[in-house]
Amino acid sequence: MMINNDNNNDNNNNALKNEKQKVDLNCDLGESFGAWKMGDDEAILPLISSANIACGFHAGDFDTMRKTVELALDYEVAMGAHPGLPDLQGFGRRNMAITPKEAYNMVVYQVGALQGFIRALGGKLHHVKPHGALYNMAATNESLALAIAHAIADVSQGEAILYGLSGSALIRAGREVGVPVMNEVFADRTYQTDGTLTPRIDANALITDHKDSIAQVLQMVESNAVTTVTGEVIALEADTICVHGDGASALQFVEEIRQTFKKRKILISAD
Repeated sequence: MMINNDNNNDNNNNALKNEKQKVDLNCDLGESFGAWKMGDDEAILPLISSANIACGFHAGDFDTMRKTVELALDYEVAMGAHPGLPDLQGFGRRNMAITPKEAYNMVVYQVGALQGFIRALGGKLHHVKPHGALYNMAATNESLALAIAHAIADVSQGEAILYGLSGSALIRAGREVGVPVMNEVFADRTYQTDGTLTPRIDANALITDHKDSIAQVLQMVESNAVTTVTGEVIALEADTICVHGDGASALQFVEEIRQTFKKRKILISAD
């Protein structure tokens, strides 16, 4: 009997593709502070699989942290710490000259604070995702990335997953330290040819058209690739997708992503 190797290869590729159709959908939450309110966390939570909860440096406070943990537990959403630079005025999006030791200490401090609320309320810390400028600095700075990875390993005793920009120094640092990692991609941000995100100060940093964002998400999840601002297609891994919950049409956008995933048989899960 003649065996059609091309058909077998196609079947194998389809099997692998179907096996890949599971992805985490994460959102930055708990970013209110005192009387200042940011987004509608309770509306977003039922639509996502994991929440990155601000820990008080770039946003959030002790009351907001507790409330967000309670809501996440109610909706059975995986909870992660979202530590940032100590910069409330700049929302943690401005670069600061910090040493690896300072990065380590500020991550331990913030993760420990959120972990306290999670444990007190009977939950478990699932992951840690640095915020804003700290995240972007660690994506290219090996020393900062290693300091953050060590901090996560130490404060969570190796149990928490490190969420980092796909293929970045942060992902490499996590693997070197022995921390489980998840490669993160962004639904509404554009990419440079080196795999970094376009800086927010640039006019083309954000994708505002929902159709364009969803097309990018599908390319990243189904093809392990993204089209950069120059039109070049680069490879990446997409274990978790970040959607921002503070935009004017954030709820509509997340619902559109969920509907698209359902049609494409892509399972949303933090596991």
